[in-house]
Amino acid sequence: MIALIRWPFPGLIFGYAFLYLPIAFLIGFSFNESRSVTVWSGLSFRWYRVLFHDEAVIGAALLSIRIAAVSATIALVVGTAAALALARFGRFRARAAFEAAVLAPLILPEVITGLALLLLFVVLERATGFPAGRGAGTVTIAHASVSVAYVAVVVRARLADMGTALEDAAADLYAPPWRVFVQVTVPLLSPALVSGWLLAFTLSLDDVVVASFTSGPGATTLPMLVFSATKLGVTPEIYALATVIVVLVAVGLALAARVARRR
Repeated sequence: MIALIRWPFPGLIFGYAFLYLPIAFLIGFSFNESRSVTVWSGLSFRWYRVLFHDEAVIGAALLSIRIAAVSATIALVVGTAAALALARFGRFRARAAFEAAVLAPLILPEVITGLALLLLFVVLERATGFPAGRGAGTVTIAHASVSVAYVAVVVRARLADMGTALEDAAADLYAPPWRVFVQVTVPLLSPALVSGWLLAFTLSLDDVVVASFTSGPGATTLPMLVFSATKLGVTPEIYALATVIVVLVAVGLALAARVARRR
């Protein structure tokens, strides 16, 4: 430990190796001809062909993307409204209870959240008939409910950082409240809105626990499919899927960095 403190470069190499060597191993063995994940038997694209012809995986991936996009949009709208209420409305009755309810998913274990949402859906179905069973709709509502807290935190921090000077100036120039919000507040909030949406999208795309509680037959998301597949033994097809995800994320990060440099 003392040696790592005196010479941080070897410690840095060790840390990055610990994080990224398993990913490199995963990518390498996705090109393995053999079904074995421990014995290299030759370079092949066999498992990528299997992956792109696996209708279950493709269907689960498309379903996960749809759920993530819709739930992130719902969470963005609700979370932004909650952040505005907490940052701009000052003190109001039951403010503490409202804030606790909004931020509760940040501290509650996912198992508790998933079980609570499952019980809620069961009670609602018996009382009102909605939702009629569990499926993609209930997963979307559940993911949106969880993601609202993350969006609210991001947007609230941005509201506190930017202050109210520009909004007050627009109001002094006789701009109505809706115009102040559309032409001043929203543009200033745009970085936080994009960040909140992307965070909610990522959380939904990555979730297993809450989706497992709130999904039903025919609504298997990609993380649920991968998790169930690993119980039967990991195959190079899972490695190929993980490699595709890593490549897509890397391309997205590269494009984002390029746009940031141009700005």
